[in-house]
Amino acid sequence: MSSKSIDNHCLVKLSKVDKYFGKLQAIKDISVIVGPGECVGLVGHNGAGKSTLIKIINGRLKPSTGLVTYHGSSEQANANDVQARSIGIRSVFQELSLCPNLTVLENWRIPYRGMARSHWRSVARDRITAELDRVFPNHGINPKATVADLTIAERQMVEIAIAFSKRDKPASLVILDEPTSSLDAGIARQLIDYIGIFCTAGGAVIFITHMLGEIFDVSSRIIVMKDGRVIEDGSVNEFTKQSLVDAMGHVVSDQGVSATRAERILGDVVIKLPSGLTARRREIVGLAGLAGHGQAQALASYYLSNTSRWKAPSEPAVVFIAGDRARDGIMPLWSILRNLSLKTLKEFSKKLFVNQAAEENLAQDWKNKIGIRTNNLDNSIMSLSGGNQQKVLFANALASSAPIVVMDDPMRGVDVGTKKEVYEMVKREAANGRTFLWYSTETEEICECDRVFVYRDGRISAELIGSEITEDNILKASFAMQDHAA
Repeated sequence: MSSKSIDNHCLVKLSKVDKYFGKLQAIKDISVIVGPGECVGLVGHNGAGKSTLIKIINGRLKPSTGLVTYHGSSEQANANDVQARSIGIRSVFQELSLCPNLTVLENWRIPYRGMARSHWRSVARDRITAELDRVFPNHGINPKATVADLTIAERQMVEIAIAFSKRDKPASLVILDEPTSSLDAGIARQLIDYIGIFCTAGGAVIFITHMLGEIFDVSSRIIVMKDGRVIEDGSVNEFTKQSLVDAMGHVVSDQGVSATRAERILGDVVIKLPSGLTARRREIVGLAGLAGHGQAQALASYYLSNTSRWKAPSEPAVVFIAGDRARDGIMPLWSILRNLSLKTLKEFSKKLFVNQAAEENLAQDWKNKIGIRTNNLDNSIMSLSGGNQQKVLFANALASSAPIVVMDDPMRGVDVGTKKEVYEMVKREAANGRTFLWYSTETEEICECDRVFVYRDGRISAELIGSEITEDNILKASFAMQDHAA
């Protein structure tokens, strides 16, 4: 549906909106309309302005200039979050906002302002269970479970279900920022199917993702952002994957082609776990399978067994790149520079003093290598988009001298251009002697590995090597289908 055809019955309309943070202009001259029945795919590289745009749409930010109206109102309301909530605009951000010390049903209760006080727990239990059943059949989530005890995939499922649920008013527009970043392919498919049902019934969705295949599966319309501007806005049929990549442009320079698996001479076994998982020097080993089947636990157990010392060694044996950066990755009160250099401080230190010049040179070098979008490394890490925060964690780990790198679904919220660059960087680091343990929920990433262990029910169900690493073989091992093959 084109912007002109929905102008008279839009849910939200932005007219010539600019947003400044001090002297920095985050978005420029944005005019966008979203109407009922639409699923708008919003794409662009990290730092393109997507997060700022959706925060203006949902009223969390006010535009510096321009106008934001809801339901075609001519009033200069300029979007506040109360007005947005009143018409059913909901948001699920990449950095999840559930209260970890509360249960699932208690988290559902928080935004429900008009709920009766008597017997609310039983009502909340039934409502959140029903919504989870609708969006994610066979989810297995206990509404009485404490959120902190859930996996990141389960937390993401709960927050999505809460956003779609009927409360004081039904949802009219749901903004989903990287909603499948922690979900395996099967659960992501359930969400995409539900979005189709929701939009067919008259709801609207803004769907932000760096997984371009999902954009074409779910969207009726695509908006492309670059450098704070909307540069393309049209029907999904007007785009191809290549045209989307071309429209977004490239944000990192070509660092050359990495050594392939065949060109790398593997060394001795450097990792050998009781489960049967092994890895050799210069090898990239993947952990696959459905989310929550023991992959993350295996990585955490290995990492902690090699790093739990009260005194940090001058040369670390293992470094860790977290996918759940809010919980396990960034230091939110620190600068970009301090977050990036954290694992290398010991290497730069003499007694109690840090070589600040060396620290700053390393940070600037990795900022350029991996394309971190900032004009000042002394800015707070929270000033960056989620994807750029994840780039800082990559730089933090790869800048160290550790010979083994453990990666727990590390590409959450990273744009497609940077993903390709990271793949090449990982292969170059492997060729230079490093070993990688890489858990991912994305088949595309697993296929970058030399060898893959598929997990099911906390155990290794298959070991795949080279050409055996395919989506079909991973799915068969994940669902125990080998014994039923014809």
